[in-house]
Amino acid sequence: MNVLIIGTMYEPDLGPSAPLFTMLSKGLVKRGHHVTVITTVPHYPSGQVPTEFRGKLIWRSSEYGVEVIRIWVPSLNRKHLALRLVQFLCYQLGATIAGIGKKYDVVLAGNSALSVWLPFFWFVVLRKKPAIYSVYDVYPDIGVNLGIFRYKPVIMAVSSLERFCLTHATIVHIISDSFRQGLSALGVPDSKMVLVDVWVDTELIRPLAKENSFQLENTLNGQFVVLYAGNLGFSQGLEHILTAAEILADHKDIQFVFVGDGAGREYLQSQSRQQQLINVQFIPFQPREKLPEVLASADVSLVILRQDVGSASLPSKTFSIMASGRPILVSVDEDNETFNLINSTEAGLCVPPEDPSKLAEAILTLKNNKALRERLGRNGRIWVEQHHSPQFAAEQFEKLLFEAISSYKIRQ
Repeated sequence: MNVLIIGTMYEPDLGPSAPLFTMLSKGLVKRGHHVTVITTVPHYPSGQVPTEFRGKLIWRSSEYGVEVIRIWVPSLNRKHLALRLVQFLCYQLGATIAGIGKKYDVVLAGNSALSVWLPFFWFVVLRKKPAIYSVYDVYPDIGVNLGIFRYKPVIMAVSSLERFCLTHATIVHIISDSFRQGLSALGVPDSKMVLVDVWVDTELIRPLAKENSFQLENTLNGQFVVLYAGNLGFSQGLEHILTAAEILADHKDIQFVFVGDGAGREYLQSQSRQQQLINVQFIPFQPREKLPEVLASADVSLVILRQDVGSASLPSKTFSIMASGRPILVSVDEDNETFNLINSTEAGLCVPPEDPSKLAEAILTLKNNKALRERLGRNGRIWVEQHHSPQFAAEQFEKLLFEAISSYKIRQ
C-alpha cells in the first residue's frame, strides 16, 4: 500500500502531533508499506526556520524508510494569526506542487483545514482518492474558546474549510470520544468517526533516575521539581502556574520549571520577573532525545488548560508523562477526557482549571507523600504500555487505511 501523509507537523518539529506522525510513518514502513510524508521545514513552535533548512523551496530525504518532502515556509512570528496563515499558505502551495505526479493509494491528513485544505482538495477530491482525516483539535471550537477566532466571518470561514475536509474524508480519526459532539455539529455522522488513542514511544520515554545530566546542567538537584514541558501558548492558562509558585514561595525546595517555547513565553517571563519569582525557571525546548531526561527530572508534571478548552483538546503530552513513570497533575474542566483518564487510571491528581490555590494544594499533597507519587507514576506507566504503544497504533491505522480504500471503492 502506498500511503501519502500531509500535514505541517513532523520531527524534528516540536509540535505535539509531530512525534505521532513520525512514529506512525515508521511503523507503517515496518509493516511493509511505502509512506510519503509532505510536511514543512522545521519551524514550530517559534516560527523560525533553522539556517540549515533555508535556501531551497523543497527538501527531499529518506528517513528510516519514509520518503519525507519538506516544504519551505518563511520565518515569522507565530504570535499573530495572520502570520501563521502566511506560513500555512506557503505550505499548502508548496505541498500541492511537490506532490504532483505522486502515486499513492490513500491519503492521511492531519487537521486543521487551515493548514491542509489545498493539498487535501488536490490529492483527495480532484484525484478521487480515499482519505483519513485525523482530528487532534476540534475547529473552530478550539480557536473560539481561546479567543483566536473572534469575528463571525472568520469563524464561518474556518468552519466551512473544516466541514469540507470532514465531508470528503472517507474516515474521520479522533483521539478522544469527547470530540464527537463538536464534530457532529459540523455534520459528521458518528459512524464515520473512529477512535484511535494517542500513542507514545514507550521505548524512548521510560522511567529513569531523577539524577541525570539534564537535571545537573540546570541545577535542579536537591529540588522538588514541578515541571511544565511543551508549547508555551495561550490555551493553557500558564499564568496560573506562576500564581501557584507565588503561593508556595516560602517552600524553598520547590522549583517550578518551564521547558519549551511558544507565543506566550515572553509574557510568562515578564510576569515572573514582575512577581519576583525566584522559584521559577525557564529552559528552552530540548532535542527529542533529551525528553526522557527532562521528564525524569520532575517529581510531578503538569497538564493545564484554560476553562472550557479541555473538551476540544486532549494534550498528547499526557501520555508522555505517564510513560515517564511520574505522577501527573491535571488542571482541566471536570469530566472531560483528560480528567476522566487520569481519574480512571489513578495516574495523578485533578484540580479545577484556573484555580492556583487548588494547584498549590495538590503540589504540596504530592510533595509530602512519596509513596503516593510512586504509586501514581507506576499506574501511568502500566496503562501506557498496555494501551498506547506505537506498534499498536501502526496496526490500528493499517486496518483503517485498508478500510478507507475498500469503502471508497464500494462507493464509486
